[in-house]
Amino acid sequence: MTVAALAGIVVVLVLAVTVGTVRPRRYLSVSEFYVAARAVRPWRNGAAIGAEFTGAAVCLGLAGLIATHGAPMLWYPVGAAAGFVVVLALVVAPLRRSGTFTLPDFAEWRLGSARLRRFTTCWVLGIGLLFLVAQFQAAGIVTRLLTGLPPWAGWAAVAGTAACVALAGGMGSVTSVQASQFWVKLVAFLGVGLALWCTWHCGQVPAEGLSGGYGSGDQSLPGVLTVLLACALGTMGLPHVVVRVYAAADGRGARRSIVAAQVLLGVFAVVPPLYGILANVHFPGTGGEEIVLLLPSRMLPGVAGNVLTGVLSAGAFAAFLATSCGVLGAVSGAVSACVARPGVRSFRASLAGVTVAALVLTATTVPVGSVELVLAAFSLSAATFCPLLVLGIWWRRLTAPGAVAGFATGGGLTAALVGLEWVGVKPFVPPAAGVPLAFVVMVMISLLTPGRIPAGVAAMMARMHLPEPAVGLLTDRSSREDDRSTS
Repeated sequence: MTVAALAGIVVVLVLAVTVGTVRPRRYLSVSEFYVAARAVRPWRNGAAIGAEFTGAAVCLGLAGLIATHGAPMLWYPVGAAAGFVVVLALVVAPLRRSGTFTLPDFAEWRLGSARLRRFTTCWVLGIGLLFLVAQFQAAGIVTRLLTGLPPWAGWAAVAGTAACVALAGGMGSVTSVQASQFWVKLVAFLGVGLALWCTWHCGQVPAEGLSGGYGSGDQSLPGVLTVLLACALGTMGLPHVVVRVYAAADGRGARRSIVAAQVLLGVFAVVPPLYGILANVHFPGTGGEEIVLLLPSRMLPGVAGNVLTGVLSAGAFAAFLATSCGVLGAVSGAVSACVARPGVRSFRASLAGVTVAALVLTATTVPVGSVELVLAAFSLSAATFCPLLVLGIWWRRLTAPGAVAGFATGGGLTAALVGLEWVGVKPFVPPAAGVPLAFVVMVMISLLTPGRIPAGVAAMMARMHLPEPAVGLLTDRSSREDDRSTS
């Protein structure tokens, strides 16, 4: 198993470096470097989004939850699907038409506040680090389990490869790697899963049935509802997903990219239940991220099981790399534009800093589990960027003080509740309570600060909501009417 697994990992790492660094595209401007010249085709963009979404939590952690708690965990992927519907309906095209490049860039453009940009950049960094630590921790578990090497070897392999790809060609290189890695892990996980499923049925292995239960260690219906709400509303604020909207050619291309991602994720949605059911049968009462990787050797001892384990190890590292590349590129772009003059050099310096910070956190914190880390990131995104985007796109009276107050209250409450859950204290209020609180505070403080409504808001709204050809014709007229509409 060690040789086959190590070979699978090496193949994926070499493939990623080759695709991402060999003859990367040269861009004429910094903005093109950040968003791949806004020329990513919808299906390629959709594959990249699918690769970012199917990281450690989906490929490994969710199957462990299904194996432990049973059929109710099948609801978890529904939250992500619902999230893309919300994004498609409310955010995608207007956000693309804004002409911005990152979430903090949108916040400053829409509300006219450089301080708000810096404030939102901190939240982007925090959410991104949660995703990165989840991938690095899972890589360490897989490396130790399958090869016997220390966990830090897995962290370094994923972090180093992802950083090389993003440094080589920016979002263009990241997109190429993600699109290829999506198909690698789809073929690996689905192919091995179907082979194991056929082996199970042909061998007449008795099934012991799926157990009951709701939530990640939570046996109540509110546990599942909290996860669904966090995933559905948190999707729109994930920095590595939003950057895909900016990489599309126009609003129509952005919508088609999200639709393509939904189709591809619908195919991949077979994977977690498939492995969860098999694990529940062959490892009853146990779970964990390693359970998926142990199935081949348990069901097919010998050479066949070792080969299938090697294929799964390749798929697992493809998952870690795809998500890490996307998060590193998106977060580094936001940080570099905030702390220094935008440029390729500042982007690369920020990327190095973010990578080191994620590695330090991975090495100095107790492993929590990829599902818990990713759900925390979704919850924070739902309580912060979801209200900012919805109100910023659809309500012209939003102000910078309102946005800051909403971030502080909704995000602060969510972070506190998630922290309590991690230390074993069950809070009376679920983390999802931060979402309505953030909306209410943003609206109330904005109504109390009407003098902070930015000038030119009518032109901004026209730019976001009118088709691209019509924006140029009506922007001047909207600007002249702005003072009367906001007074």
